[in-house]
Amino acid sequence: MSKIYKVSQAAELLGVSVSTMQRWDREGRIKAYRNAANRRYYTQEQLNKYLGISEKDRKNIAYARVSSAGQKRDLVDQMDFLIQYCNAKGIIIDEHITDIGSGLNYKRPKWNKLLQEVEDRKVDKIYVTYKDRFVRFGFDWFADFCKRHGAEIIVVNNPKTSPDKELVDDLTSIIHMFSSRLYGLRRYKKQIETDPSLKDGDKND
Repeated sequence: MSKIYKVSQAAELLGVSVSTMQRWDREGRIKAYRNAANRRYYTQEQLNKYLGISEKDRKNIAYARVSSAGQKRDLVDQMDFLIQYCNAKGIIIDEHITDIGSGLNYKRPKWNKLLQEVEDRKVDKIYVTYKDRFVRFGFDWFADFCKRHGAEIIVVNNPKTSPDKELVDDLTSIIHMFSSRLYGLRRYKKQIETDPSLKDGDKND
């Protein structure tokens, strides 16, 4: 069954306003369907056709990630599990992506390239063994981002592929980051307190 979009959702996907969608409907540029309440709606096929996208061109991607090169065995295990899962369900995987980098790092080249392909509507589904394999925090936001661009992240939920040690390392990184910031703020405060040019600021205004 084709996915259905309200006018506001279709407008967001196409990057135009609701009034533009309504005008295009009147002009026959993208003719809207009407429900029982006479409200406009659009199908995924309509939007894909307008964007020049063929569903058969969209890729299914298996994505696996670990934090360090020393975890390459875990990387292999993740991908093996995804391949077995998809094979059992008759799903054809078009691309296998193995990534090395912290789930807290939003500058992973392979990961960003994948997100760009999602934005370009080249991706149908992304298969991961666990949510934090894709990103450590903010998974729901990225899942919604994919959904807005016609893609979906499928979480197979294999807890064995989410090492506890990696979580500890990521939490340690967060604590270190905030500790450094706190130290910087205290140092900045001390500089202000000892700067004679700032003590009589009201008189110099």
